[in-house]
Amino acid sequence: MSLQAVYDVLGALADAGLVRRIQPAGHVARYEIRVGDNHHHTVCRLCGTIADVDCAVGAAPCLTASDDNGFRLDEAEVIYWGLCPSCAREALEA
Repeated sequence: MSLQAVYDVLGALADAGLVRRIQPAGHVARYEIRVGDNHHHTVCRLCGTIADVDCAVGAAPCLTASDDNGFRLDEAEVIYWGLCPSCAREALEA
């Protein structure tokens, strides 16, 4: 099976709503099977570790825009950036 075939299948699965594609700025795309909710992600600036973050309050989109410009919003994509516990420890020791 070619790498292109894998990407084609992942794209089809994402289009069907069976997987979710995430791609933080400066990172390659990743796919996750956690779909059907509107959770967010944390990304470590040093090692690139990505973890899920549940919405603290409310249902999708979990955020309220000050002006929706007439859009009917149904999803918000938030990425929190920082240092994972391991990289934060290493940074303190350096």
